[in-house]
Amino acid sequence: MLRRAISNLLSNAIRHTPNGGTITTRIARGAEGNTTLTVENTGSTISAEHLPRLFDRFYRADSSRHRTTENSGLGLAITRSIVLAHDGNISVQSADGITCFTLCLPNGSKTN
Repeated sequence: MLRRAISNLLSNAIRHTPNGGTITTRIARGAEGNTTLTVENTGSTISAEHLPRLFDRFYRADSSRHRTTENSGLGLAITRSIVLAHDGNISVQSADGITCFTLCLPNGSKTN
């Protein structure tokens, strides 16, 4: 299931990064007994007012934003559910044309 969560984050970054944009992933193993994955992409910024609801089922920050592909609005909600089921957490920051999702899991989480 963690593979699906990571795939959802990467697919989301690809969908919301314009041609010529950049997607960066980082994995770090923390001294606190956790592993952190960040997926960062350039493109349009998500307004601060939308960030608290971004992981809600069917929520879309802007229905006109990047309408070149249809999506259900479930990917981030599913991702959050998977991460929480593995005793982890997920957060998002977006400013100045950069959006960054951070997924933090305890070391030893099962990848299924």
